[in-house]
Amino acid sequence: SPGDPRASRAPGVMDLAYVCEWEKKPKSNHCPSIPLVCAWSCRNLIAFTTDLKNEEEKDLTHMVHIIDTEHPWDVYSVNSGHTEVITCLEWDQSGELGSLLITPVSHHSHVCIPQTGEALGSHESTLSAGHKHLCVVDLYSQSGASNFGEKFSRVKFSPSLTLFGGKPMEGWIAVTISGLVTVSLLKPNGQVLTSTESLCRLRCRVALADVAFTGGGNIVVATSDGSSTSPVQFYKVCVSVVNEKCKIDTEILPSLFMRCTTDPARKDKYPAITHLKFLARDMSEQVRICWKHGWGAWAGAGRELFPGLSGERGLTYFLCFKVGDKQPMILKWRILSATNDLDRVSAVALPKLPISLTNTDLKVANDTKFFPGLGLALAFHDGSVHIVHRLSLQMMAVFYGSSSQRPVDEQTIKRQRTAGPLVHFKAMQLSWTSLALAGIDSHGKLSMLRISPSMGHVLDMNMSLRHLLFLLEYCMVTGYDWWDILLHVQPNMVQNLVEKLHEEYMRQNAALQQVLSTRIVAMKASLCKLSSTTIARVCDYHAKLFLIAISCTLKSLLRPHFLNTPDKSPGDRLTEVCSKITDIDIDKVMINLKTEEFVLEMTTLQSLQQLIQWVGDFVLYLLASLPNQGSPVRPGHSFLRDGASLGMFRELMVVIRIWGLLKPSCLPVYTATSDTQDSMSLLFRLLTKLWLCCREENHITEPDDTLIDECCLLPSQLLIPNIDWLPINDGIISKLQNKQLVRLQFGKAPGLVGHAVSSQFDAFVRAPGQPKIDHLRRLHLGAYPTEECKSCTRCGCVTMLKSPNKVTAVKQWEQRWIKNCLCGGLWRRMPLSYS
Repeated sequence: SPGDPRASRAPGVMDLAYVCEWEKKPKSNHCPSIPLVCAWSCRNLIAFTTDLKNEEEKDLTHMVHIIDTEHPWDVYSVNSGHTEVITCLEWDQSGELGSLLITPVSHHSHVCIPQTGEALGSHESTLSAGHKHLCVVDLYSQSGASNFGEKFSRVKFSPSLTLFGGKPMEGWIAVTISGLVTVSLLKPNGQVLTSTESLCRLRCRVALADVAFTGGGNIVVATSDGSSTSPVQFYKVCVSVVNEKCKIDTEILPSLFMRCTTDPARKDKYPAITHLKFLARDMSEQVRICWKHGWGAWAGAGRELFPGLSGERGLTYFLCFKVGDKQPMILKWRILSATNDLDRVSAVALPKLPISLTNTDLKVANDTKFFPGLGLALAFHDGSVHIVHRLSLQMMAVFYGSSSQRPVDEQTIKRQRTAGPLVHFKAMQLSWTSLALAGIDSHGKLSMLRISPSMGHVLDMNMSLRHLLFLLEYCMVTGYDWWDILLHVQPNMVQNLVEKLHEEYMRQNAALQQVLSTRIVAMKASLCKLSSTTIARVCDYHAKLFLIAISCTLKSLLRPHFLNTPDKSPGDRLTEVCSKITDIDIDKVMINLKTEEFVLEMTTLQSLQQLIQWVGDFVLYLLASLPNQGSPVRPGHSFLRDGASLGMFRELMVVIRIWGLLKPSCLPVYTATSDTQDSMSLLFRLLTKLWLCCREENHITEPDDTLIDECCLLPSQLLIPNIDWLPINDGIISKLQNKQLVRLQFGKAPGLVGHAVSSQFDAFVRAPGQPKIDHLRRLHLGAYPTEECKSCTRCGCVTMLKSPNKVTAVKQWEQRWIKNCLCGGLWRRMPLSYS
């Protein structure tokens, strides 16, 4: 069972993937007595705090650091500008950098960094805060289902406050030390509406607080004054906008008392509550409480159903009394489980993965040994980390750090307590699939731990693949980043995972396939990066993403000739004509189209030349590589059997041909051996022949000898261009395959601390001093670019930070990639010394 201690200690349950520490400075150190906090976003960005003490000036600086888990050494640090301790960090639902909430405990200070980047202020000490909930998708597993709609059921979740048309309104809510609740709303025009209200008429001191959101759009606040003899209070908070003013309504909900309140024997034994947390932001029916006794701790779990708030989820506990003809419901908290066999808790990390908790689903999880989302992590002062079951609190896994030792008897425990403070995690966060755990210790060091989805149970390869495949599908549906899943993918799993992922994708309906078309390609690319046998396919997948983007952009520029709305758009009509007309003559295909729909301004056509040139170069490269199709390690190999991609190239060649009649200078430039040769017609003829061989996925035929012979002659007719493949990403994931601990340092890339790039990537990496290229604009940057650039955190795609273009069409292309890369990854700024 998952609670069996013997099973929990199997090797490989939890292990360190990497640690990243700060450079030692002579007169500056971390203050171990200051509490730290961290937050993990769904885009796999981690925000955490540290406190630096300057010995000379005796100043204490409170810093907020943001890292990407793939490049932990590339840290972005912000000085909070306050002398008070930061107690809460929160990401919003998008998980993006601009939506970080910071709440330092101070009189006269409360800082929020919304997407506008403005600072907001209040005049009260804050204890807990959270972004107002947007529309959230909860997903529950259904074993045996093939359709994503059946495999992941969506639970209706209403926003806390909506704008016109039901659009969620952005904002945040905070609970203060004196029992006030503060709400700030961000209107679309930039105006901020702020309101403060007392949680109840009788205000009292609040030492601990947490916020959760309900399916009905309400907010539940839990508070405690820190004493185990006082009740833990719960309040319902409703926010509305009346006459352009923010209005807050509060209602008292049933509270709960600790058992030590009524038991004299426990009253002195457990004096204080140390942690108070809802199980998740969107689960107000479960709360976790830790309270201490000397060096010990006691953890409990309670659950409640609020009528009209929590929806039909999980088990419910309530008492019904009959009074006359009516049966009023009396709500009551009930302890689900408790344990007192724990050391002092220093940090708690709760699971973010939404799962079904019915007895049937729990049995299926136990039978299949699939435990993500079922455990919560507890860190202790001895340096160890325990994973315990979220319902029973039984131990599932234990990790002993370098500074911790497994206690064997009472004497050992006493020696540990008298030996002085050990290094331990002061803040922890589980990833969004619960397969990784990030911890910040008392020295400010970041540790990244893998957590086995089977909790160390030995499984066959097929079952392990099913576990990872299910979580990859979950990330595909939700749009979450899947970096933490890649931590568990071994090179021998890559091929099977890619194939099974494609099979599941092809089982979905056409509409869902179109929505997920780019996401699955990006997911395949990140998987193929983990194996030396599939590394060339990474280039193919990124080229396919670029092809899809160019095809969508160029088709969107086409306009119907008449103002009345046609049955099909010009882009759809282009696709239909090109699929029906299989003629190898490009001009015969072109005459079947309404060429007036392709008329654009001359400046627009000229500004698209770089993208058009890439299409022409790539088609020539593919056809020239056809005779070498037996080499799968050659980039571009997978395109030779991809009928859909070849069909896109064929459509674009027709569009480019028409535009060339309007503006010849926008055509791709080829270096031909004959001045009279029509290069576009030649390439279209060969491309059509290749496309006809694989247009139907289930009836792929081999290219005939005539086509191969003609492709062999291409190098003697045209100069074959060198394709600028994406640089292999310099991230950490490829260095973690051998399960060896990687030690890193903030501010220094791995290459500077002794990690060499693997030789399997040498064929695709540009040597220093070679010309660089803007991968999105297809502009040459020179060997040592002088313009500031940004790089994708996932695929390594590089593009200039500022746009050199002024034409509307190109600006539209660039606007698509302001927030995310082609693969969906986030951008990070590159130094000017980029080479």
